[in-house]
Amino acid sequence: MALYSKKVMDHFTNPRNVGKIENADGVGEVGNARCGDIMKIYLKIDNGIITDVKFNTFGCASAIASSSMATEMIKGKPVEEAVELSNQAVIEALDGLPPVKVHCSVLAEEAVKAAVKDYYDKNGIEYDKEKFRETHNCESCGA
Repeated sequence: MALYSKKVMDHFTNPRNVGKIENADGVGEVGNARCGDIMKIYLKIDNGIITDVKFNTFGCASAIASSSMATEMIKGKPVEEAVELSNQAVIEALDGLPPVKVHCSVLAEEAVKAAVKDYYDKNGIEYDKEKFRETHNCESCGA
């Protein structure tokens, strides 16, 4: 059996939404150089809808695929829906990740939440702080 699903390999070799949005409405950066994965997500938001999303990720195939899939999953969605994106939803959309790579999907979830939090902070929008707790732990990826 292959280590990675066809969807993971597709999003790794043909990542969607790579790049940077100048004057982004929300920017979220998460990760740790010790574990080797760093993700940055940029959001353009119009009337509460994510109209554009881009990412830059330094990391492995799973990190890049998770970032790519997460951006596809939130594009065109209301901000309130995007913040509900879970790492499990990313894993399922990618048809699975090896257990040792699950932390990559957690980083994708956290990067989206960090970008939404930045948008909320910049615009003085109140939010439930509990939804924005970081859950990534570098012990899970061996760093």
